[in-house]
Amino acid sequence: MKHPPYSKRRAQLIAQLGDGVAIVPTAPERVRNRDSHHPYRFDSYFWYLSGFPEPEAVIVLVGGKTPKTILFCREKNEERETWDGFRYGPEAARDAYGFDESYPIAELEQQLPELIANRSTLWHSLGHDAEWDIKIAAALNAVRAQSRAGKRAPGELRDLRGLLDSMRLTKDTHEMAIMRRAADIASAGHARAMRACAPGMAEYELEAELSYEFRKRGADGHAYTPIVASGANACILHYVENNKLLAEHTLVLIDAGCELGGYASDITRTFPVGGRFSAAQRDVYEIVLAAQAAAIAAVKPGAPFMAYHEAALRVLAQGLIDLKLLSGSVDSVIESEAYKPFYMHRTGHWLGLDVHDAGEYKAGEDWVALAPGMTLTVEPGLYIRPGADVPKHLHGIGVRIEDDVFVTADGCDVYTSAPKTVADIEETMRRD
Repeated sequence: MKHPPYSKRRAQLIAQLGDGVAIVPTAPERVRNRDSHHPYRFDSYFWYLSGFPEPEAVIVLVGGKTPKTILFCREKNEERETWDGFRYGPEAARDAYGFDESYPIAELEQQLPELIANRSTLWHSLGHDAEWDIKIAAALNAVRAQSRAGKRAPGELRDLRGLLDSMRLTKDTHEMAIMRRAADIASAGHARAMRACAPGMAEYELEAELSYEFRKRGADGHAYTPIVASGANACILHYVENNKLLAEHTLVLIDAGCELGGYASDITRTFPVGGRFSAAQRDVYEIVLAAQAAAIAAVKPGAPFMAYHEAALRVLAQGLIDLKLLSGSVDSVIESEAYKPFYMHRTGHWLGLDVHDAGEYKAGEDWVALAPGMTLTVEPGLYIRPGADVPKHLHGIGVRIEDDVFVTADGCDVYTSAPKTVADIEETMRRD
């Protein structure tokens, strides 16, 4: 069997279906303009259960006493393969990806009513894809139309994402290995951008350095639209224009990660365009770095998800007081949310097949407790926009530091490695 991790996940999901049936389609191809398409990217849920890379494919998982896994996919077609490349076809795909049965995708509409008939539950990602919601409704109606022949439609329609999100929240060893490699590639990309950086360059030139390193080392590309934000642009959280020139005495913030085997890395580094931090830049940077260290120390099994955000927030609040941007006690700054003009986001998120990965953050009224195998980002920041109440030497300083972290049995493992301390950054950027 070519991909045992996927077979194991399908079996784990089937065990939770009762006598129900789950339908998991991959993503459709998307037209960019006229007859040109966006680069194809599979649906994350589908990929998690199959590893099958082709469009026009659907997984059907049948629970109950005689469980089975079925793949519907494109047939072999020599003419289309001449234009578009290799296709597995149902028979080869079944053997390569460990399915019990496989059929041409053209047969799905006919077979689907039979597959769901007389089952108690139909599992589907409700609202995930409007076209698929219509197809599911049509299949249910086709079964109901045969009620006098003894066919019974599933009495319950349930959202499959709850089960899959819970599974995806904890990474297995196969996933961790891919994510470590993605992190290594992204870390090398950030180091390359530091070495290449020089005043007068455009932000997009640094983006190009990242893109080159990602592809050179085998990544599929960027995991998300990269942020390369110099000067005051770093105070715009989702700045993606990347078209300004780098000024010598400013910082540049790069938030960029690569995708490898479907999995995302997500790293942010902030460094001085001229290669050395000014005193004010260093002060702000060291506060954010200390906040990240406090947050990382709070990532451990059993801790609620918000614990590491709260740890970072206390350090950032004290830092804002030390910079004389705020006054009062740390507790009063946090309670009044006076820090929010300078720090307005959470300290991290789940990471995996999606850069903001699947999985709940709360269980009922309580934050989810961290457990080994969970993967998250740790990314505190400070964003000091020019303003009447801001000392001029701090105007336009934006700093974020982000790393990727596995929760382990006794704490956590930071598995991204781009230069991060002031000394390491300045050494990386030094030109002899």
